[in-house]
Amino acid sequence: MTTRSITDRLGGLAFGGDYNPEQWDETVWKEDDTLMRRARVNLATVGVFSWALLEPEEGRYDFAWLDAHIDRLHAGGVVVDLATPTASPPPWFTLAHPDALAVRPDGTRLTHGSRDTYCLTAPAYRGAARRMAAALAERYGDHPALALWHVHNEYGTLCWCDHTAAAFRLWLRARHGSLDTLNQAWGTAFWSQRYTSWEQVLPPRATQWHKNPGQTLDFRRFWSDEIIAAFREQRDAIRTHSDRPVTTNLMLPAYQNVDLWAFARELDIVTSDQYPSAPGLDAAADAAFHADRTRSLAGGRPWLLMEQGTNTVYDGDRVLGKEPGEILRHTLGHIARGSEGALFFQWRQSRAGAETWHSAMVPHAGPDSRIFREVTQTGEAVARLAELAGSTVTASVAVLHDPDAWWALGVDGLPSAGLDYHTTLLRAHRALWDTGVTVDFAHPEHELSRYRLVVAPALFLLSDAGAENLRRYVADGGILLVQHAAGYVDERMHARLGGYPAAALREALGIRVEEYRPLRQEERIALSNGSYGTVWSESLRSEGAQTLAAYTRGMLTDSPALTRNGLGNGQGWYLSTRLDDADYGALVGRLLKEAGVEPELPGLPAGVEAVTRHAPDGRRWHILINHRDEAVPLPAPAHDLMTGGLAHEVPPGGGAVLRRP
Repeated sequence: MTTRSITDRLGGLAFGGDYNPEQWDETVWKEDDTLMRRARVNLATVGVFSWALLEPEEGRYDFAWLDAHIDRLHAGGVVVDLATPTASPPPWFTLAHPDALAVRPDGTRLTHGSRDTYCLTAPAYRGAARRMAAALAERYGDHPALALWHVHNEYGTLCWCDHTAAAFRLWLRARHGSLDTLNQAWGTAFWSQRYTSWEQVLPPRATQWHKNPGQTLDFRRFWSDEIIAAFREQRDAIRTHSDRPVTTNLMLPAYQNVDLWAFARELDIVTSDQYPSAPGLDAAADAAFHADRTRSLAGGRPWLLMEQGTNTVYDGDRVLGKEPGEILRHTLGHIARGSEGALFFQWRQSRAGAETWHSAMVPHAGPDSRIFREVTQTGEAVARLAELAGSTVTASVAVLHDPDAWWALGVDGLPSAGLDYHTTLLRAHRALWDTGVTVDFAHPEHELSRYRLVVAPALFLLSDAGAENLRRYVADGGILLVQHAAGYVDERMHARLGGYPAAALREALGIRVEEYRPLRQEERIALSNGSYGTVWSESLRSEGAQTLAAYTRGMLTDSPALTRNGLGNGQGWYLSTRLDDADYGALVGRLLKEAGVEPELPGLPAGVEAVTRHAPDGRRWHILINHRDEAVPLPAPAHDLMTGGLAHEVPPGGGAVLRRP
């Protein structure tokens, strides 16, 4: 079963969320049935945190309560996304298997009392998780309400225990083959770290000063593979008894503990969770960033937003509420970029427990509330967009995203703490989003020829294969922007010798970086074109590239800061510092013009998103989202699926979905 067959079964796009009826009584269940119909809910995720109820003691399962709720949902026209509850082991499990509790890098073993308190490498945990997945699949594998399997929840918990150490050594043996190869890869000649037996090799636990960077990078790779292997075990146990698609909800935050490209390939349907990390227009940009990443991970397949919050915006140590209309706008933002619907965490706001204050579709105030009224309006809007199901989104610009490069910028001992991967990636996407251009993400080793412009914002680590792929992209006619501190190390975390970046990329860019010169906090350095650099600077020389802007101060005076190089039919641009936001936006605009890339709908004012979805039969829809306080006139009247009539404008704080021939 594919995502398309699920949306066919739903009669359109998915709308709903996590449902936890075990927190409530029969009176509330009856109200839920009524309210779900009112809100046009057609898909509910159940069982995510129900291990203690499903298996009250080891080996004894109780499914009667779940039977009743699944049957009730089915009778009400709601299909089910059934989860395995393995993200939250029950108290009896951790008492019986204390070695399965997670251990921090400093050796502290965690105790039961929260979710995710387990070690994924512990044999007892893995065995219990497989058995639970198999038991659920055997009972519900062909249930008529079942549309989708949801393994675990937001994989990503790490551990540094002895189980992990043993699994890490097995992984290293498979990767490196011999201790000699491992010692070479990790550069253990430095600081007398040479290993002479496998038993000496440990995870990068708390130590005196800097951890070995090669060891740290391999540990991240190991954990990514371990997470994916744990998912596969449950998925395969389910497939023994059920032919329904299997997924897990990817978490795409500012930290990254798994190779999302590799993980997404294992999923029948790619699903993900998104919670904004700043209010206002930044929240809308964050939703677009998340949606573009998830669509790209899906690799042309449909995908689904599994979680968002109705009234949740994280802002440092505060959890803010959303402004009126943002539930609809954020939902439309994801659907515009390819999601086959929108789900929330959760249906009804908990009255007790650790997430009492996490927002929900039905808040503490009940259905007579702004939140539920907006949820209902959003559900009605999503129901009117049924014909979008199965349509796709295309982009002519890509931002490069590599988990190895992310992890490489997280090792100890780098010259500057300002080289933050997520911030740099987000900033590149935001500059493109501000122009109204739809963006894909891609790996440096992916086929890139379909993109007119590729932006590489944070490729500190770059493999030889990636460097050659980028060189070939430019030679074949692409326009490439590479930003500072790129290609400094290879895939083993070894510094590139003879000048940065990797040789093949130097050929594409026509430059050679001789010296890195991080800037002080708050320091700004003027460039000859009137712009300013921050965070980082470099002493580089042109090897054929044209200097478009130079440094104007100190030893870097007249040294190139921004260059452009012609290779074959393409152009390789290099930016050796971080520009102020306005200057960076201007550079991105210049590159888009060079590449001949136009906004989805030219002429729209700032604060109005526009994305196009395409159907295989040639139909297309422009999805417009207005974040402004005033209506925005359309260039020409068009049929709007949101209203069912002819639209002449996009309402303030609202949206329009325009059907095109």
